[in-house]
Amino acid sequence: MMQRRRRRVAAVVLLQKILVCAICTIALVGLLSGYVHVLPSSRVSDSSDTYKLPTVTQQHEYNYQKLSAEKRWTKEEAPPHLSKLQSLPHLSKAPISSHKFDGAGGNLDFEKLWKPPEDRGFVPCIQPSSNYRAPDQSRGYLVVRTNGGLNQMRTGICDMVAIARMINATLVVPELDKRSFWQDTSNFSDVFDEDHFINALANDVKVVKNLPTELSSATKVVKHFISGSGLGYYRDKIGSLWEEYQVIRAAKSDSRLANNNLPPDIQKLRCRACYEALRFAPKIEAMAKLLVNQMRSYGHFIALHLRYEKDMLAFSGCTHGLSNAEAKELQAIRQKTAHWKVKNIDARGQRAKGRCPLTPKEVGIFLTALGFPSKTPIYIAAGEIYGGDTRMADLQSRYPILMSKNEEEMELECNLLYRVMFLKEKLASVEELEPFTNHSSQMAALDYIVSVESDVFIPSYSGNMAKAVEGHRRFLGHRKTISPDRKGLVRVFGKIEKGVLKEGTKVSNRIIEIHRKMQGSPRRRKGPVSGTKGINRFHSEESFYGNPLPDCLCQRVSKNVKTSIRIR
Repeated sequence: MMQRRRRRVAAVVLLQKILVCAICTIALVGLLSGYVHVLPSSRVSDSSDTYKLPTVTQQHEYNYQKLSAEKRWTKEEAPPHLSKLQSLPHLSKAPISSHKFDGAGGNLDFEKLWKPPEDRGFVPCIQPSSNYRAPDQSRGYLVVRTNGGLNQMRTGICDMVAIARMINATLVVPELDKRSFWQDTSNFSDVFDEDHFINALANDVKVVKNLPTELSSATKVVKHFISGSGLGYYRDKIGSLWEEYQVIRAAKSDSRLANNNLPPDIQKLRCRACYEALRFAPKIEAMAKLLVNQMRSYGHFIALHLRYEKDMLAFSGCTHGLSNAEAKELQAIRQKTAHWKVKNIDARGQRAKGRCPLTPKEVGIFLTALGFPSKTPIYIAAGEIYGGDTRMADLQSRYPILMSKNEEEMELECNLLYRVMFLKEKLASVEELEPFTNHSSQMAALDYIVSVESDVFIPSYSGNMAKAVEGHRRFLGHRKTISPDRKGLVRVFGKIEKGVLKEGTKVSNRIIEIHRKMQGSPRRRKGPVSGTKGINRFHSEESFYGNPLPDCLCQRVSKNVKTSIRIR
């Protein structure tokens, strides 16, 4: 009996794979019928040049000019205070390849799909005020143990830079989290450019690689800094600890600093730390250059942060579309993870409130409704998708040009076929990615860079990476970021599932209208929800790193008077 059952299961799985491949093959035939060009090699001409995300000294703003046949990005003339500008490597060295897919081809719909929102003259302004001084005499050492995934650690580190400044501390290069769900053994220098971090902050905070040996045995006070605290808390309560201790250890780093109501120079320091000092390690940026250049060789592309990994689903308690066995597995993970406080979650309630990530199938419906054609190149910025082939099949059938860092993260047979027939090579080989494998933070860093540099960024869930990428894209000129209204979409998807609505013009118009003002245009950071208090008030605010306006972005009053800058 058991053998028969296994044979039946194997037969069903095989049938599913054959059907998926058949659908993808039909899509490929359609693609191939319209193109005879040979695509460029997947190797960039000089991968040894380190790829850098733009900083304020490299980029004032790149505006999307009226789309011509070349569809090139152009840089506006910079105002005097940003005169030392350099061009982005992948934007200046060569135009986008002419060997593109129709999904990235030019017509009126193309302009609507890819054109970023108006930046309204907002430019980075993160230089300190005239009253800003070099760091005062250090009163002691701040040792930090970060927690969470890459982006949670990254924003936490930037907050700790600001806190070190407020309490006159010497910051010891933070320890990365090695005990969380991902079990990543990476050190700070494996993920970030340690020397650049220290040197870039020399006028703000003294940073050292290690605690002095004479203090290694000194008594340390371990503090759990209160989430969302302001200047008074750190200068008075934490600062008073220097009277008894030479070393303060921050037990956690995430969300320890308020989003709002901090001195302007402290807010600007957070931005300098985040967008200039905390640069990724050279080997990561070199690989990111390869990935970005490869994606650009296929034309304009979407970076899709498909947050549908096992840890996300277990944490959020979202089980829509999952089997009973899968739901039980996620529940077991949640029960075993000690620092996840909420153990019993109403999955239906979560979904109805818009607190669940979109499923891959729902993402496909969403992209189709927005008008992106099936030939649109899409970079999947994610880890291993929960459910693998079966869960990705519908999205793959709608959008066969799905790319990821490596083959292991995209194992669909039809995708393999696609890469053999059409791309000939992967974005990166197994050998090239070998130094990063088994290091989730380093792999996430690659996804982060590609996401920041994409033409359109779409997150399926508003988690730490989604917020960090959106904020960085706002800082670099309000690049197009479409943030799905999950609460509104769930209602639409529910009607589609029940057969009340059918995909088509009506659904498309509704989804487009819902998201008309959710595409990354300039706006002030949202404050707390009215009536909330304490920690709930802090959590109801929009993240500082999700939208650094007004603190780190200034608006030019007139383009003819380039020295006239003001913050709105």
